Amino acid sequence: MRWAAPLIAAAAAVLCLAAAAPQPFDWRLPEGIAPPPVPADNPMSAAKVELGRRLFYDADLSVNGTMSCATCHEQRHAFTDTNQTRPGVHGDPGRRNIQALAGVGYYRTITWADPRAASLEQQMLIPILGLKPVEMGMAGQEAELARRLANDVCYRQMFAQAFPETGGQIDMVAVGKALAAFQRTLLAFDTPYDRGPAALPAAAQYGEALFRSARLNCSSCHAGPHFTDADRPGAYHRLPGAPAADPGLAEVTGRPEDQSRFRTPGLRNVAETGPYLHDGSARTLEAAIQAHYAANDPAAPTKAETADLVEFLKALTDKGFLADPRFALPQTACGRPL
Repeated sequence: MRWAAPLIAAAAAVLCLAAAAPQPFDWRLPEGIAPPPVPADNPMSAAKVELGRRLFYDADLSVNGTMSCATCHEQRHAFTDTNQTRPGVHGDPGRRNIQALAGVGYYRTITWADPRAASLEQQMLIPILGLKPVEMGMAGQEAELARRLANDVCYRQMFAQAFPETGGQIDMVAVGKALAAFQRTLLAFDTPYDRGPAALPAAAQYGEALFRSARLNCSSCHAGPHFTDADRPGAYHRLPGAPAADPGLAEVTGRPEDQSRFRTPGLRNVAETGPYLHDGSARTLEAAIQAHYAANDPAAPTKAETADLVEFLKALTDKGFLADPRFALPQTACGRPL
C-alpha cells in the first residue's frame, strides 16, 4: 500500500493548515454596516484585540509609569476626557483637545491636522514617542518599553498568542498593531438615531432636518454613518467662527490656504465628549454649533433651532458603548487578576 503514506502525509498537512488558519473576527456589527478596513499586515484576532486592550490601560507605556492611553481616552466619556487639553508626563501643556475614538478605525484622517499619520498603527507613535508636545515621553526608550513588557510572563504569553508569525516578538511594531486592533473594535452603533425616527423625540427629528438642510448643511462634512468626512482622504476644514491661533494643517503642508484647517470630528457620542473644537474652547454643544458661523451670518441657526440640533446630537449617544465591558479596564489576564 505504497499510496497510504503520501495520503496520510497530505491529510496531515491539510489538518495543520486548517488548525493554523486564523478564525474570522466577530465584529458584532448591525446589519448593513461594514467593518472597518484592516491592513493586510495586521489581521484581526481576538488574542490581538485583548492584548491591545491591556496595553491601552497600561501606564508602563509612559516613561514614568503615570500615563496610559486610557488616561486621556476615558470610556465613560466616549474615550476622550473633560479637559480642554491634557498635559503630558513632564507637565508639558497639551496642545489640542483629546479626540473621541468611536469609529476611528474607519478614518483615513486620524489626527486633528497631520495627514502623515494615515493609520492607527502610525498614530500610536505620536502620544507614545512624540516630542511636540511630549505626552507619554517614551522617545528613545523603545528598548526599555519592550523590556518592561517582556518582564511580565503573561505579556510574553499574550504576545505569543497575538503574533505567532513573529514568535511573539515584543517591540514597538507589535505594540502598535495590538493597540490599533483594539481601537478598531470601538464601535458605537446602538443609538436612538440608529433605531429609526420612531425612537427620536420631535425636537430631535426637527434637529435632524435642520442638520441635513441646505441652509445649515452640517451633513456635508459630518457625513455618512460616522458623521464625519474623515473617512475620505484630505478632508480638513476651517470654521469661520472658530479661533485661528493654531496653524492646523498649514504647520505640516506649509501652504497658507491650509491655515487653521482641521479634521472633522465624528459625532457619535458627541454629547459625552465635551469640550469641543480642536482647542477645547467650546464648552457646550451650543457653543460648538455657533462656532461654525461667522459673526452675523444670516444662515446661523436661531436659539430654538440650536436647541433642536442639540437634541438630535444627543440622540447619537450609544449608552451601552460607554460601559461595555469589552472596552473597559481588564480585570484579569492569563486567568489571573491584574
